[in-house]
Amino acid sequence: MPSSPTFDDLMAGCAHAVHLEMRDSYAVDYEVGPFAEWREGFRHDPADRGSWWRPWLDLIAETVGRGAVIRRARVVSEPVSEYTRFLYDGTFTNVAAGEQVRWLPRRRASDLALPGNDFWLFDGKWVHWNHFSGDGSSLGEEITNDPVPAKLCAQAFEAVWARAVPHDEYKI
Repeated sequence: MPSSPTFDDLMAGCAHAVHLEMRDSYAVDYEVGPFAEWREGFRHDPADRGSWWRPWLDLIAETVGRGAVIRRARVVSEPVSEYTRFLYDGTFTNVAAGEQVRWLPRRRASDLALPGNDFWLFDGKWVHWNHFSGDGSSLGEEITNDPVPAKLCAQAFEAVWARAVPHDEYKI
């Protein structure tokens, strides 16, 4: 049985990728790192890309630069968690790299059928599941090209996207 492609393989070869995030918090180090720095008042300077252009944003810019479309939707509780505020404050970097980002208040998602885990969907075919513990720690990933979950993810993402607010219009 051939092995599944890696996340990097999928990103490198995709024409379209969508990412659905549904947690209000992911593993956070309150003592050190970007979240701790943000809590102490650090904010990225929009005029100084060199200060925030991380490897992830390089990958996004490269992927979008070759013609791929990358969309991210976040389903969030309101009022937003401190972690969601941290994400929101840094999302302009994702947008600058070429991602399209939207936000959907959780109360507006109540009647949508959503998968139990965050995911990436590549070209409507490959699902990259992200598994997390209750405290937001990563429990690993799973990649499948099973058409049943791929269809569920595609439909769920499009339903969220249709209701979600573009990043530039969403206010927290």
